[in-house]
Amino acid sequence: MATKMTLEEVLRTAISKEITAQQLYADLAKRVTSQIAKETFQSIVREERGHQLLLERYQRGEMHSGALRAEQALDYKIVEAAEPTEITPDMPLKDIFIRAANREKEAHEGYLALAKAHPKGEIRTLLEDLASQELTHKHKLEFLYTETAFPQTAGG
Repeated sequence: MATKMTLEEVLRTAISKEITAQQLYADLAKRVTSQIAKETFQSIVREERGHQLLLERYQRGEMHSGALRAEQALDYKIVEAAEPTEITPDMPLKDIFIRAANREKEAHEGYLALAKAHPKGEIRTLLEDLASQELTHKHKLEFLYTETAFPQTAGG
């Protein structure tokens, strides 16, 4: 059963998830030896920081077109999207990539759900853009997963 949350609660939760994602990817960037993986994680950290800043602008009321009232209740399905995909330091790199991709999928779905709760306008567009960027992160991580899980051999 989904929990009704106010917009303020949804924004606080989304900001917290963006900060957690930044910390996760920064830690992973330090851990990996692959330069492409390191650069991908660092890029995702910067993008997640941008998401956090946009959400904070909305939270402060700096965005108006299509905004909802802060006390408005939303069925954000936070329980469904909050299932943790635990990533541990001793986990094989390929498993880290697939679990991280799943986290990005959940973020994508969460932003789409939130966008649908908003009328057309600046905020809905922002949330749809964030959803799209999370999907891009998922694709990058899936690519790294396939490169790690199924490496090419000299024979092709």
